[in-house]
Amino acid sequence: MKKIIGILSISLLLASCGEKKEEKKEGFEMNRAKTEKKVTEAKAEVPVDMDNQGVGPFKNITFPETIDTELAALGEAKYSTVCTACHMPNKRMIGPALSGVYERRSAAWVMNMLKNPDVMLKEDPIAQALLKEYNNAVMINNNLSDDETRAVAEYLRTL
Repeated sequence: MKKIIGILSISLLLASCGEKKEEKKEGFEMNRAKTEKKVTEAKAEVPVDMDNQGVGPFKNITFPETIDTELAALGEAKYSTVCTACHMPNKRMIGPALSGVYERRSAAWVMNMLKNPDVMLKEDPIAQALLKEYNNAVMINNNLSDDETRAVAEYLRTL
């Protein structure tokens, strides 16, 4: 009797092991398909829109032709303390790479996003599209003054 129970136990164990391997393979395939879908969705690009000035106090901003190096140095100091956790000049991180930002966005839009990200994320269509593209990682409001905002904007011109 003990032999029969032992043989049945081993048979059931072997049969169930074969099924589990097959289930794991199916589960792996399902997870892989989901990952591929997410990658495809993340590749959707936010349009370039130089006419959008964003929502906030800055309107019709034009920069002088030459960069104010003193102001840019102040902006770099502020950037390194409040921006580098999420942004790098040439590398996508939690937020977009900022090198060449003025080729994609108007100066007013950039400054309004720096100054007022809460309102921009609620009301501006480009900010909302960027939020989706970057997995709903919300840009925090660093409570920059107008002068700090302008300094960071000037530094971004140097990237």
